[in-house]
Order: sequence, then C-alpha cells, then structure tokens
Amino acid sequence: MDSNILLESGTNELEILEFTIGGNRYGINVAKIREILSYQPVTPIPHSNPSVEGIFMPRDIMITVISLKRCIGIPEDEDEKKGLFIITNFNKLNVAFHVDEVLGIHRVSWQSIIKPDSTINNDSGVSTGVVKLQDNLIVILDFERIVTDISPETGLKISDVEEYQGRDRRDSPILIAEDSPFLSKLITDCLKKAGYTRQIVTANGQEAWDHVCEFKENGTLDEMVHCVITDIEMPLMDGHRLTKLMKTDDELKHIPLIIFSSLVNDEMRRKGEQLGADAQLTKPEIGDLVRTIDSLIGASKVAIGAEELE
Repeated sequence: MDSNILLESGTNELEILEFTIGGNRYGINVAKIREILSYQPVTPIPHSNPSVEGIFMPRDIMITVISLKRCIGIPEDEDEKKGLFIITNFNKLNVAFHVDEVLGIHRVSWQSIIKPDSTINNDSGVSTGVVKLQDNLIVILDFERIVTDISPETGLKISDVEEYQGRDRRDSPILIAEDSPFLSKLITDCLKKAGYTRQIVTANGQEAWDHVCEFKENGTLDEMVHCVITDIEMPLMDGHRLTKLMKTDDELKHIPLIIFSSLVNDEMRRKGEQLGADAQLTKPEIGDLVRTIDSLIGASKVAIGAEELE
C-alpha cells in the first residue's frame, strides 16, 4: 500500500487507517499495511484457532485470514462473505484481517493518542491507544498481541536467551521504552535471564526522554544508562522521535540505541539509519537483541575508556 507516511523521519507523526467492525471504529498504523483487498473466498483449516477464517493465496503468497470480529467478541453477520481484507506485514509475517469497511487515512501526532488505563486495557487487552478524530473515538488495536494470542510461537523466542543464563550484567543498566505491557514484561524478563538486571522500564518515548534529560541534568547519565532499547509505535512520543532527539544531542549520541520493533521492514530500516540508530531488530529475535546489546555496550565502554586516556 502506497503511503507518504513520515515524509520527514522523527516528526512524531503517523498515519492511521480508520476502519469499522460491527459499526465500531478502529485504527491501524498504515506502516503495517501492505494492501487492502475486497473479500475473497478462503479455505478453512481444520482444528485451527477459532479466530482464523482460513487461508487464501493472492499472487502465489499464502496468507492467513483472521476475523477481527471473533478476536474482540463482536457478533458476526449471517453473511460474512463480504467486507475487506487488510493485508499486513509485521514480525516477518503476512496476515490478513477481515473488516467491514475502510473509512480513510488520518495523519496524527503520537501526542494526541491516549494510552488506555488499566480499567480498559489490562494484561489481556488488545488496544494500544485511543484517538479522537472529528468527534469520533478511534480505538487503535494491538495487532501483534492479537496474532501472538492466536499463535504464541510468533512472539518473542524466549528460548533463545537460555544460553545466556547465569551471567552478571548488573553493571550495565538499560533503559527500555515499550508501550505494550505484555511485550514489555517479556522483554524485561528475557534481559534479566541474560544478566541485565538493572533496567529502567518506560511506557513510551516521552517517559524515556524525561529520564534521559533528568540524568543528563544531574550528571549521572553514563552511570544510569548504558543502552536504550525502544519500540517504534508508542503514544506521546514514538521511537523514531526518541532516536532523533538522542542522536542529535552531542551529550547523548554516544549511548547505544537499539530499535526493537515489529515494524522493522526495509522502509523503516532506512528511516532508523537516517536517524542514527545503532541497531534495528524485529521483535521475535530476542536472542539477537541480547547479542547486539552485548556488542554495543562492549564497544561503547572501549570508546569511553579510550577517550578518558586521551
């Protein structure tokens, strides 16, 4: 799907595709979308998850079709052979989500997206934010969580960090910006298993930036933060904006920054490179994340030591 999303990287904006399910309005980040197709017949798969309608194969690519109505508990119509397929790509997966109608695309700032509180979005919630557009509330769904709930093996490969257990990396504190409580816990638990027990965990780029600024002002930056790990999609401030702020500040740019996101495709990788990210990894690869942290922190400590000797 063609989109002019984020013509200038790091502007803290995104484009949301607004669609309906059962008369309710929902949204998805355009960066996740490959294309939109009219409904096509699907082939059911025996014993698959109840939310999976089946598979179809446009242009020789097999794609799983997921019913969003079933996922979020909206009653289905008698004739469900209508509507649209939103074809997405994230976490190295191509998945089609069956919706009723597409209403349009809106460019918004991450600052205008409200994070649902715990009364709405508990540990099992599938909403990442709510935005008000033209007097309508648009609920932005957590598509990664929906897919992981259906197929847990598509989530973080926790077994990949088993080889790192027993290490002690408490002298290397890590600042994490991740808005999904579910993914945040998985990431922090995996890093603790790998020895990185000193963590500052924040829910978005703004919170992470506030911590960095506080440490910078009181002179404890290099003591408190040895590496930053950030998601891209987050309310208030996204990961690209956080990256831009850090890598354009002479006092901060030496801190290794890793973008760890389901959205790391070719286009997003180019944006991250332009902004100065030290590494970019897609979310299932938690083992690669640990190896990258080890490498970047090691290189950073060598560089700081060399500077101190000069």
